[in-house]
Amino acid sequence: MTVLTNARIVLPDQVILGSLALRGQLIEAVAEGTSQLPGAIDCGGDFLIPGMVDVHTDNLERQVQPRHTARWPSRSAMVVHDAQCAAAGVTTVLDALCVGDLGFDRGRLQTYHEGVADLDALAGTGLLKSQHFLHLRCELPAADMMTLLEPAIDNAHLRMVSLMDHSPGVGQYADLDRYRALRRKEGVPEDFIERRIDELQAQRDRWRTPNRRALLARIAGHDVPLASHDDRTEAEIEENFRDGIRISEFPVHMDAAGAARTRGMEIIGGAPNIVRGGSHSGNVAAADLIGAGRLDALASDYVPASLVEAAFLAASITGIGVTGIGLPAAVALVSDRPARMCHLFDRGRLAPGLRADLVRVHVHEALPVVRQVWRAGERVA
Repeated sequence: MTVLTNARIVLPDQVILGSLALRGQLIEAVAEGTSQLPGAIDCGGDFLIPGMVDVHTDNLERQVQPRHTARWPSRSAMVVHDAQCAAAGVTTVLDALCVGDLGFDRGRLQTYHEGVADLDALAGTGLLKSQHFLHLRCELPAADMMTLLEPAIDNAHLRMVSLMDHSPGVGQYADLDRYRALRRKEGVPEDFIERRIDELQAQRDRWRTPNRRALLARIAGHDVPLASHDDRTEAEIEENFRDGIRISEFPVHMDAAGAARTRGMEIIGGAPNIVRGGSHSGNVAAADLIGAGRLDALASDYVPASLVEAAFLAASITGIGVTGIGLPAAVALVSDRPARMCHLFDRGRLAPGLRADLVRVHVHEALPVVRQVWRAGERVA
């Protein structure tokens, strides 16, 4: 048995100064007060929070492609990605892999194929520090999306499927001037950008609706949550809800988030959006979503370490009718709520009988720093 004591333990409804005992893979007890047991680990007043659950991270792509012209061996990249997640206190990871490409980043398809294969190969070896699952991001306008999806749709690690449309003129790229500026920044020639905008819009007209119907039919009967991606309008939310989608991931406008909340859908926001103080692409601020009561979970998106920092920042966010949501509610955004969202009910809270996934966090000058991490009772960072 392992006992952690003199810790500020973040429970679902309060923070207590107390002790927590682990036995095997589970939490055995949580109690107020300091333990006098020999060998108890003195946490020095640091926080203990549940192991974080990241429902969407593209971090593997960044390890596979550390430079624009340099691709890293995939299995090595997976191990490095895993280590970064564990060090950030993320004990459950949904690796977000793109199924389908719209022509600007063909390396993503290789990352998808290799990422699925590497996870299948490594998951049972005990070599991964965090537990990894799959989040398949399906690009609806991609002509070959359904063909690419088929080998992974029945994978035992699948925990979420999202429907995406990154065509110019809609969603995240509704502002075509911003879209053009982004492509110019990537070094794409002007004449090619204009030609590709026309081609991609025509491709969307042809493939978006039949691919959407085929995907929804193929996933029917699977116990896998469906999410929409980059919702902008109430009409998009209505279509998604009508089709059985119950998660709005990264809504780009407050109106879309409001429509999702009205329909009882769950809403995912980006943790980097909180840490940076706003969206990097000019969309709605996640802090405003929290203040309006329109956010259920935070995902790291592209920086695993953003989850812990965003949670502690969210605890003091002032918004519409809210003056600080409090640390228990803020921590739930990165642990309990996302765990429940992807049907992982054995984790996400510090309570007897649940998995011993937990993180020791020291706050230094308002910056939360992960000091120790346990996953299923084993120290992994």
